[in-house]
Amino acid sequence: MADERGGGEDNVNDNMGNQLQLLPDNEEEEGDDMETEDRDNEEAEKPSIITFDPSLPTSHAYLGSDMEEFHGRTVHDDDSCQTIPVLPHTAVMLVPGQTLPLQLFRPQEVSMMRSVIQRDRTFAVLASSDTGEPEAEFGTTAEIYAYREEQEYGIETVKVKAVGRQRFKVHEIRTQADGIRQAKVQILPERILPDPLSAVQLTPLSRLHMHPSSKPPSQSCKQAQCWWNNYQQRKFHCASLTPWPPWVYALYDSESLMNRVKKQLHEWDENLKDDSLPTNAVDFSYRVAACLPIDDAVRLQLLKIGSAIQRLRCELDIMDRCTSLCCKQCQDTEITTKNEIFSLSLYGPMAVYVNPHGYVHETLTVYKANNLNLAGRPSTLHSWFPGYAWTIAQCRTCGSHMGWKFTATKKDLSPPRFWGLTRSAMLPRIPQGEGDEGRQGSRLFCL
Repeated sequence: MADERGGGEDNVNDNMGNQLQLLPDNEEEEGDDMETEDRDNEEAEKPSIITFDPSLPTSHAYLGSDMEEFHGRTVHDDDSCQTIPVLPHTAVMLVPGQTLPLQLFRPQEVSMMRSVIQRDRTFAVLASSDTGEPEAEFGTTAEIYAYREEQEYGIETVKVKAVGRQRFKVHEIRTQADGIRQAKVQILPERILPDPLSAVQLTPLSRLHMHPSSKPPSQSCKQAQCWWNNYQQRKFHCASLTPWPPWVYALYDSESLMNRVKKQLHEWDENLKDDSLPTNAVDFSYRVAACLPIDDAVRLQLLKIGSAIQRLRCELDIMDRCTSLCCKQCQDTEITTKNEIFSLSLYGPMAVYVNPHGYVHETLTVYKANNLNLAGRPSTLHSWFPGYAWTIAQCRTCGSHMGWKFTATKKDLSPPRFWGLTRSAMLPRIPQGEGDEGRQGSRLFCL
């Protein structure tokens, strides 16, 4: 796909769909670049208050407001084998719980979606990695919850909103006479590990145990921390009956891991609210996986893990060790740091969007980005963030497409500007000086 390769005139045209305004004269383009860089350097401070409505990006209003909505949920039995149609030409590695907007134009894709709607509204999204593997072995089922058909310029178009449901392992893929591929898959279960101290806990004392739901509404972070420390001390008091100290059991306790991840998320985004995060460990681990700006190789490893506890442990390792993001093509050009990441959507700092040409982008929002040049004039057409105009951003070193700069069209919008970076163009970086072995294994981290 043109927008994934980066660079080139065709790539500029395909990124956001405003072909009439994307290619100004070179003199105007250079002037815009210099002006933007000067403004960013002068106003690099993070805004204290965000006035933008975070529910707007989640609605994907650019797809239209008159979509037919569906209710209910299709869940396949664990370890069962299912035959599911495969979505072709997809460039996203879907995570359970992640929203997937689509605009489909090819007759084969339109025909497949019509057939899916008449059945259980479920299709397969293969986890195709960029490591050169011949065929995907894993993937995620996606269920359609909003659908619309229309004709644009005589071309039948299908617009879809779907959500990831269950992981699967591919056993076989066959191509039908109409060109639609059918995958025979095995639904992968989520392994719920028992409490590591359940074998030594005394049942008569269980009534004395505290539960997170009993946490009173705290007035300050200090009070919340005191309550959590007291809760941890009571929860792991049985560790004194074992050869291991309490902190060892905390390494494999879902509540402790979720609390540590939340602290990391708050360091990334001070405006993040715990109420917007799932309370279930499995859903929480998938939400975090969908928000991490990691490359396909690492996300595939997370997708293969069948336990929320192990998934959270790996996500913590990623969040601890990754400090910056660089251009995937150059691998040396630093684009931004994790301190600049923030959430402008209820989904978190990164969400999936689709442009008018059908290209899907997982876009990470950051306050500030470096080493980028702008191409074209700002445009509000088909903006994923209503009230903001977008301008294409390219790597200053290699010219690869990195994302967009969004600028507020109204003075009362905050932040006044931010950057949306596409995950497919970024590579997480670990600082040098951790040893050769650490750098060689940095892509897969603890995996």
